[in-house]
Amino acid sequence: MARIWCSIGSNIDRQHYVCAAISALREHFGALILSPVYETEAIGFNAQPFYNLVAGFDSELPALQVHQIFRQIEDQNGRQRQPNKFSSRTLDLDLLTWGDEVIRQESLQLPRDEIERYAFVLKPLADVAPQQCHPLSGLSFAQMWQDSRMQEQKLRVIELDCSQ
Repeated sequence: MARIWCSIGSNIDRQHYVCAAISALREHFGALILSPVYETEAIGFNAQPFYNLVAGFDSELPALQVHQIFRQIEDQNGRQRQPNKFSSRTLDLDLLTWGDEVIRQESLQLPRDEIERYAFVLKPLADVAPQQCHPLSGLSFAQMWQDSRMQEQKLRVIELDCSQ
């Protein structure tokens, strides 16, 4: 069984779609470990701010199958796939790590390189899995956060109630 970490993001009807994602992930995978929710500015394009967080769970499913479930959840929540990577979205679910595996397949690259590039991915990951090590660098996520310049990126903790 692998510990899986994924990122959840939305900048369209943010509370609704983040809560919908959490609910769908619980339906598919059971108990979740959830980071704080952060509000962040859109990076790479001009748009409404995003809500971002990281969720963790254990699964025996193959990584590609989990990736496909994420795409189904996005589609069920109105995700419109744009040719431009940097665009507004109802929901974005990205598989970040699959235990300590390194996976290089056409549609799946793990660990996801956004871990090392964006505060909205690394900070919540460091919050919930501080001692877990990045499969390639061997550094813990907490150490990566502490050593990074990403701390200059603006993050604001948001209280989000998804109990309804």
